[in-house]
Amino acid sequence: MINTDELWMREALKEARYALQSQEIPIGAIVVHNKRIIARAHNQVERLKDVTAHAEMIAITSAANYIGGKFLNECELYVTLEPCIMCIGAVRHARFRKIVFGAYDNRHLMPGRWDQLLQNTEIVPGILEQDCQGLLHEFFQSKRSVQ
Repeated sequence: MINTDELWMREALKEARYALQSQEIPIGAIVVHNKRIIARAHNQVERLKDVTAHAEMIAITSAANYIGGKFLNECELYVTLEPCIMCIGAVRHARFRKIVFGAYDNRHLMPGRWDQLLQNTEIVPGILEQDCQGLLHEFFQSKRSVQ
């Protein structure tokens, strides 16, 4: 039987594949509320020429619009890569109940420490980690072979 977190992470991976097809770093995110996806997003930094157009940021905005308020404390965020410090700040302010991520970001400024910023948020790391890392590896390998 498939784990619910794995089921939702597979949906986030679909979004990451859209980013890959668009030559964006393949990161995808979804927001779940009452066992239903209310927001989907993928990185659009290059397309929008906006350094804040991370999958998480776009998903948070979309979910807040859907809910009709800024607090998402009854929601869960699924993202294929450990969020950066900017996105963690947004997650904190949105008050997510749970955040689930796939691959760890080895370049992270505070690996394993940002959970202190999210004291009221359940954190579940490493869900479908190999699948999430595989997309990132594919993207960066293709960039290296072009240069």
